[in-house]
Amino acid sequence: MDLPWWSYVISMSLYFVFLLWVVDYFRKHPKASAYFWIASLATFPLWILTGGVEGWFRWFKILSVILPTIVVGLARIAVHYNKTGRLWSVLKKPGFVWFFYGILFLNITEAVVKDLQLGNYANALAGVVLCVTIPYVPKYWKITTTGGSDLIAYTTVGWNLLYTMWNAAFVYAETPKYFAASVTILLAAEIYPLIKRRPELYVIARIYTLATHLLLRATADFFPAVMDASRWFNVDVLHWWGIVNLVVAIPFLFWFTWQLDSGKAEKSFRHGRAVDTNDADEADADADANHADTNHADTNHADTNHADTNHSAPSHSDAVPLTPERHHT
Repeated sequence: MDLPWWSYVISMSLYFVFLLWVVDYFRKHPKASAYFWIASLATFPLWILTGGVEGWFRWFKILSVILPTIVVGLARIAVHYNKTGRLWSVLKKPGFVWFFYGILFLNITEAVVKDLQLGNYANALAGVVLCVTIPYVPKYWKITTTGGSDLIAYTTVGWNLLYTMWNAAFVYAETPKYFAASVTILLAAEIYPLIKRRPELYVIARIYTLATHLLLRATADFFPAVMDASRWFNVDVLHWWGIVNLVVAIPFLFWFTWQLDSGKAEKSFRHGRAVDTNDADEADADADANHADTNHADTNHADTNHADTNHSAPSHSDAVPLTPERHHT
């Protein structure tokens, strides 16, 4: 479809902002997130009626994203509200993050298989590197007990960028028509953690942007009408793009291995944070609490000084140095 350039600018920009809002909202409201994605299964008949889901890859893709997204929501509820019961206890176990690791591994692997079918071999190998360099569980995965109980995976900035480049090249080969829309969701997942200055939010951002996109494609596919990128496809670009991704992936694999072997992964993967550092919104909450404590201490100090001016000064032998009271949260 021949679309004017401004159609891409407007539609992609609006979609990008919408996706940022989606991620932020679902992060802050774990219960609403879980309920929404459970309810999304009711749209299943539309997936068939609209023809939005066709072929083994599309069916496997949407089911392998929507269903785990529901599980993510339930696990976050279990931790956030400290739910009790057999099911909730399983979801709260630290070892349950193996499930999410497996889903991410599967998500990449299915695209690697499709890349091989399409003859995009170099990009497929880059996908294999991504599988190998997923942060180990449970050491580098967890659901936080603070904020909205985020699913945290300590991926590095390099891994996030490589995944974005690899997946963009995959979509460029698999469905060129949806390339513009797919680039938008990839950029939203990439930039959201940068805005928050927390690369470990990449996986949860990717989960919600991808699930949202697949649900929209399956139920109300408006993307070709406003951002059809079929004309952007070029075989030579695809060929060299895959090679570039592989060239980037190989040194990243060596760097990843070196970090583990040298013992530096503990800091480099966690971005310099301590092992027991709480994530999600806790950093912001701590900053706010410290700010409030400082203001409170300053107020106490001011009140004490005001009281001193209204009383006679004690003798030198009776004088006691005044120290602002410290409150700890």
